[in-house]
Formats: sequence, structure tokens, C-alpha cells
Amino acid sequence: MNQLRVRTLAALFVVAGVLSWGGARLWDSLGTLPGVPVAAPIVLGAIAAVLLATALSLRSRLKAQRERVPDAKGVDPMMAARAVLFGQASALVAALVAGMYGGVGVFLGLERADVPARVGQALYAGLAAVAGIAVIAAALFLERVCRLPDDEDDGRPPRAGA
Repeated sequence: MNQLRVRTLAALFVVAGVLSWGGARLWDSLGTLPGVPVAAPIVLGAIAAVLLATALSLRSRLKAQRERVPDAKGVDPMMAARAVLFGQASALVAALVAGMYGGVGVFLGLERADVPARVGQALYAGLAAVAGIAVIAAALFLERVCRLPDDEDDGRPPRAGA
């Protein structure tokens, strides 16, 4: 399983943000831009909380397993792989969604700040973008927790100490 790259996630975020900003401008010029749902930051925050709880649980179980604590509950490798896969998928989708809400939030905050209802929409979009970034951070932490010791060396020759 390949490790997620922050550069890829950042590129997805930026591309989605620019496209959604342009789409929001176009949609607003043609009619009424639909509102940002209040549930968007809540759902993304819940996903981030689930990922973080999973990572913390796995980290404590792996630590107990490494230290050979009596009656420690082990970690099934397939369960850990599924958790990492869920985290990677969540991070990729969250990068797109956070970029989309970020672009819409920038449009609403900069170009529609004169309409009071749109200021609230810009706030919800900004919170959704922040919650999406929290999903990405939690997914990267989960991936880091589930990394095998052999994954530490990326196939590169060791550097000489100074």
C-alpha cells in the first residue's frame, strides 16, 4: 500500500478550490448560488473524530503488543490495513471537499460580503474547509500509527553520520 503524499493532497485541495471558486462566480452570475449546508462542517468533524479515535486506539494497542503487556489485545493486520485504507480514502475525498468549500467560502467572503445571509454561508464554508483539513491530518496520523517498522527505511541507503 502506497503512502499518501501531502503534496498530492495539497494539489487536490488547491485545484478543487480554484475550480469551485470559478464555478461559484459563474453560477452566481447566472442565477442564485445554492447555500452551504450547516451539516458540512459537522459531518467532516465527525469523520475526523472517528479517524483520530481509531488512530489512538490502534496506537495504544500496538504499544501494548510491542511491550508484551499481559492480556494485551493484539491488532489484526487486516483490520489495521482496512483502517489505513479508510483513512487514505477519507483524506483524498476530504482534500477535494475542503478545497471545494474553501473556494466557495473565499468567493462568498470576498465578493458577497455585502449580503448578510452570505456571510453566514461563508462562515459555514470556512468551517467545512477547516474540518476537511482536520480529516486529512487525522488520516495522516492514522497512516503513521499503522506504519510497519520495515516501512521506516524507504529503500534509500543509510546516510553516513557526521
